[in-house]
Amino acid sequence: MVMDMGRDAEQGAVELVYQPVAGDFSGALRERRRFNRAGKIQRWTVGFIAVAFVVELAAALTGGHVDWFPLIWMPLFAGILLLTPQLTARTVVKIAARNGTYRATVTDAGLTMTTDNSTTSVSWAAQPRYRETKDAFFTFSDDKNATCFTVLPKRALQSPADADRLREILDRNLTRV
Repeated sequence: MVMDMGRDAEQGAVELVYQPVAGDFSGALRERRRFNRAGKIQRWTVGFIAVAFVVELAAALTGGHVDWFPLIWMPLFAGILLLTPQLTARTVVKIAARNGTYRATVTDAGLTMTTDNSTTSVSWAAQPRYRETKDAFFTFSDDKNATCFTVLPKRALQSPADADRLREILDRNLTRV
């Protein structure tokens, strides 16, 4: 049996090549909001605003004093909170696009992200958690606000089988959140 050490050594690696888009970052920020502290505060705030809005609206409809200020500003504020990931992603993608094409190599040791301007290596100890969505894999740091994250969009995979291989690598080395 002939064994090509170069090819077989790289079989555990998954490579992704992509141009970043706003949806990549909004997905990461939306997923991060599901489990970090700031996301919990935002959910409670939106819930509080919804209850206060319903109470204020009920008072207005029953003939009580109508205070238009909260009736206008509460839904607006809640909408801004809900749209924060999309608004932030639009800003982040402008900065990320300056780096050109992104090339990520994921192995059991960690991931290496190379752009036209830089190369970064991240060990799994630095980002020990991950989430998977329909469109991407996201790795997150383990601090309470998950301040660091990496986006691995599924559209960047070379073949559909690479998604399964990438999931296997992440499952072996990271905790799914």
